[in-house]
Amino acid sequence: MSTAMIFVGLILSTILATASNSWLLAWLCLELNTLSILPFISKTKHPRAIEAATKYFLTQATASCLLLLAGTSNAWLTGTWDMTQMSNKLTSTTMLIALTMKMGTVPTHFWLPEVLQGSTLLTALLISTWQKIAPMSLLFIMSNNIQPTFALTLGLLSTTFGGWGGMNQTQLRKMMAYSSIANMGWTVITLTHEPKASMINIFTYIILTTPTFLLMALTSTKTLQNMTTMWSTSPLATTTMALLLLSTAGLPPLTGFLPKLIIMNELVTQNLTPLATMTMMTSLLTLSFYLRTTYLTTLLNPPSSATSATKWRQKMIKNKTMILLPTATTSTFMMPALIP
Repeated sequence: MSTAMIFVGLILSTILATASNSWLLAWLCLELNTLSILPFISKTKHPRAIEAATKYFLTQATASCLLLLAGTSNAWLTGTWDMTQMSNKLTSTTMLIALTMKMGTVPTHFWLPEVLQGSTLLTALLISTWQKIAPMSLLFIMSNNIQPTFALTLGLLSTTFGGWGGMNQTQLRKMMAYSSIANMGWTVITLTHEPKASMINIFTYIILTTPTFLLMALTSTKTLQNMTTMWSTSPLATTTMALLLLSTAGLPPLTGFLPKLIIMNELVTQNLTPLATMTMMTSLLTLSFYLRTTYLTTLLNPPSSATSATKWRQKMIKNKTMILLPTATTSTFMMPALIP
């Protein structure tokens, strides 16, 4: 009962934050959202989970302080808490830093890999997807008042550090965290020029990340070593996982290629071709570790020695996977078919 109430609070706080028009109400909803997710992070009662909950709380509290500072300063300068009245450069930049800190963007990204590593796979799914909706909605509302140069710098740094950080990771949750950082870079880089493209990118990422985390949870896959033996649990789930990873990396003609194409087109239209070229080059870093993971999943034979640990095929996991696979497959191939 208590878990259901906390989950309802998590959903309501996000909905109210996205529907609010006042910075004060948005700050209040984001605080409620932070307090609602903390019990899910610390539920396992493991020291690493407690550490992750503490890091998440301190980071979100710092971001909330910056958000309240920016909102109060803007209300003092303009006489209103309205989100659309952010004409001052200092307050709009401070607000951008606060909201990107909540989502995990460079240079305030260091908390995200550690928090995801200390959480369960389902909690990591919530942090990577649902917890980004409210801050992203607020950024969409104030996108006209964000300084373009600052947003472009944050976006390029995020794609670069997200790609570099995920290169040597063996833990899938940390790899997905750095993938989230890189994806947020793609989202922020076009926020001031074409905010609708940013929303398409973040929601495409959510659509692709959700079945990826669910497949990891259903097959008890947490490391690259587990990926090599995932075939023994469910071959069909393994194939779908490979498609999801390649789609998230942005390979055509899969779904993840569509938002990157839109963003590249927008950057070139705005005469930012050098920036578009650098962003595409940084996406190769992300592609490299996704290709490595896909290779371990599908093209590498699992160990066949008698001492190797191999997961058994369980009917319960297989049945749940069969329910999930149509959704995952549809989300992987859905959007390219919509391109005119």
